[in-house]
Amino acid sequence: MVSNMISLTLPDERRQSRRGIFGILNSVPHPTLVEMIAVAGYDFILLDLEHVPNNETLLSQCIQLAQLNGCIPLVRLTQADIPRAGRILDMGAHGIVLSRTESAAEVIALREAMFFPPQGSRGITGGSVTGFGTLPLAEYIRQANEKLWLVPMIESLQGIEAIDDILRVDQVTMVMEGALDLALNMRLGPQPSHPNVEAQIRHLAECCARAGKPFCANPRTPEQQQYWQRQGIDCWLCGEDRGFLFQALKQRLSVLQPEPPL
Repeated sequence: MVSNMISLTLPDERRQSRRGIFGILNSVPHPTLVEMIAVAGYDFILLDLEHVPNNETLLSQCIQLAQLNGCIPLVRLTQADIPRAGRILDMGAHGIVLSRTESAAEVIALREAMFFPPQGSRGITGGSVTGFGTLPLAEYIRQANEKLWLVPMIESLQGIEAIDDILRVDQVTMVMEGALDLALNMRLGPQPSHPNVEAQIRHLAECCARAGKPFCANPRTPEQQQYWQRQGIDCWLCGEDRGFLFQALKQRLSVLQPEPPL
């Protein structure tokens, strides 16, 4: 869907034209839900291939519906799936989020798979991403190399320690945090709001600020939201659709369900 790809912009451009950029993690892979999220006004949607089974036909439909409604489709991959990055981008995905990033070498491997020479070594195809030939391949390559999002997700102390090297990779677009997995990695259990975890996340954001790269906050409490707002953060992951859906369904039932008899 080349016309949509051209119109989707990088975080800095969207941040300058709006009051920040806002995305959501999609854990219920269905085209109708993806379309609903896009129409609701989210800037980007993170389609998860790390934890959620998803076939490529369904993934392609979700990517296209997001694009058609002006929502940037990003796909989260594991390191083992880096070789799939080019094929997923050929479907029209606008970028890749690499889960559990722990080194600059991993980011460079993803860059090689995502970008066309000279930035990387991705192979070229035609099809919908080039408007079935209406966009010259040279122009498509230029636009893809300029507009694709490469997003490391930091979820371990190893990733925190390597963040300065990771940020030196020019193609890094922004950085996301994975506080829950970070808490597990720190042997703190499922406590993403633990003070020690928050300290590491704040350090991560400071490193991004020094490097001039956007940090994407994922606040889990009102206090965290207020902190990031005071820091001037304007890239936000607004949580996960699965949790919101469950809460809304449960809340509606509680409103209509009669109280049990005394």
